[in-house]
Amino acid sequence: MITGEQPSGSPSEPYEPTASDPEARARQICLRLLTAGPRTRAQLAAALRRAKVPDEAAEVVLSRFADVGLIDDAAFARAWVESRHHSRGLSRRSLSAELRRTGVATEDIQEAVEALDPEQEVATARRLVEQKMAATRGQSPDARARRAAGLLARKGYPPGLAFRLIKEFLEQEGEALDLDPDQYLDPDAEATG
Repeated sequence: MITGEQPSGSPSEPYEPTASDPEARARQICLRLLTAGPRTRAQLAAALRRAKVPDEAAEVVLSRFADVGLIDDAAFARAWVESRHHSRGLSRRSLSAELRRTGVATEDIQEAVEALDPEQEVATARRLVEQKMAATRGQSPDARARRAAGLLARKGYPPGLAFRLIKEFLEQEGEALDLDPDQYLDPDAEATG
């Protein structure tokens, strides 16, 4: 019988790999996780460690999956950047941090985030500012600026870009606001009048 094949004589029962066949167990775990969604090699390796699959068996399965293209960290990183930037408006910095946490190699991260056009990143930040400012209409310009700056900071955009876009938006609305970025970035700063 081929490893991972259902034993003959029991067609209605699914094959359950046992502890005596750690590679089959590793394949089953990886396939189940990959069926749910894309995973990095590091995420799959961590799942196999949690399931107490021996390191040798895990490495054999992970290498085979990488060889046949079931695991491709570079493609995972590209898809992650494309998806998370467009759906959540995350900056390059935030995307890089998320990919590092998923175990993607530094060179794959750099390649993926470099594919994101800097002009697109600014356009996304501008769209986020416009949305936040529209949602806070009726509040004071100072409060609106704080809220928009906080949103962009949480998404990983640099303060200089955030305040430039906020200032541009407020000027387009005819609001005069002397933005002091330090007032918003330093929680101990005193409010200026």
